Amino acid sequence: MSKVQTLGDIPKKMKAVVNYAPGDFRLEEVDVPQIGEGEVLLRVGGCGICAGDVKTFHGAPRIWGGDGQPAYISTPVIPGHEFYGQVVALGEGAGEKYGLKLGDWAVSEQIVPCGKCRYCLRGQYWMCEVHNIYGFQKGVADGGFAEYIRLPKTAVNYKLPDNFPLQLGPYVEPLGCAIHAVERADIQLEDFVVVAGLGTLGLGMLQAARLKHPSMLVAVDLKPKRLELAKRLGADLALNPAEEDVIARVKGLTGGYGCDVYIHASGSPKGVIQGLSMIRKLGRYVEFSVFNEPTTVDWSIIGDVKELDIRGAHLSPYTYPLAIKFLNDGTVKADEIITHEFPLTEFKKAMEVAERGEDAIKVVLKP
Repeated sequence: MSKVQTLGDIPKKMKAVVNYAPGDFRLEEVDVPQIGEGEVLLRVGGCGICAGDVKTFHGAPRIWGGDGQPAYISTPVIPGHEFYGQVVALGEGAGEKYGLKLGDWAVSEQIVPCGKCRYCLRGQYWMCEVHNIYGFQKGVADGGFAEYIRLPKTAVNYKLPDNFPLQLGPYVEPLGCAIHAVERADIQLEDFVVVAGLGTLGLGMLQAARLKHPSMLVAVDLKPKRLELAKRLGADLALNPAEEDVIARVKGLTGGYGCDVYIHASGSPKGVIQGLSMIRKLGRYVEFSVFNEPTTVDWSIIGDVKELDIRGAHLSPYTYPLAIKFLNDGTVKADEIITHEFPLTEFKKAMEVAERGEDAIKVVLKP
């Protein structure tokens, strides 16, 4: 039997939000996870609510088919993948593997790679064929809507610096994703860049893109408050499609050509069509969205008309160290992005606030 180090006494039971089915999320008392060799137990400090969590709560979008939850979700399962927590137990070898000790604060990448498929073996672990992600697969990797969370043996974990502002812990995961999307965009110094969709991800993408020093950085969104925040966070120009023809505006600013790079993070089909119309020939389009419905577009724009580079962006491979550094040293600002905190007992209200998005951007659940 492997040895487990613990930080004081760990209770046998904990409170957790459990997903049973669309619309059937329950606050329950469940067993605190047991850990084994190479595993870590965190006392959760907080967990952000992702747009994917809200969509899971309501059931599968039409694009996935049916009214149930996506096929990759198996229930009952504890949701939540944007978490941070304090190390309260270490399985044998886990401390050495991750550079962790009891009492440290830590985060874990959202994916728990299998370590055996062709992608994992090639270092492309974020595209793992098994693709277990915290909060979606029963019995594999329960998530952070709980008081404690087990980090499995193949998890990708990181220690937070001792002086890290813990209130920003839930933003490490979204920022890691945002950095990856910007890296996929391959932004050059002379590029005219547009970031469309200024939610949690888009505002991170905007700040990461600013670090690439493009010639012009434009933010696009329908919400005036988010546009104002984008300007404070580094946008040269903030445009609202409800108030002006943003395609004509961008083309007017680029001699009629269009933007060099378009990064889409709104999850809206209209944003796709907007981007394909706005981008110049030979431009780079990066997609990082989960859609509620399919997008219909004249596909010839991509090849016959503009010969575009269409690049997907998924998760946050190798970007957590940068995300942690940028939040720790203030390079990326998140104080105004994390807008709401709720206790676990008010998870339904938290979901509603996150979904409406009127004044909320990132909503966090606190155990």
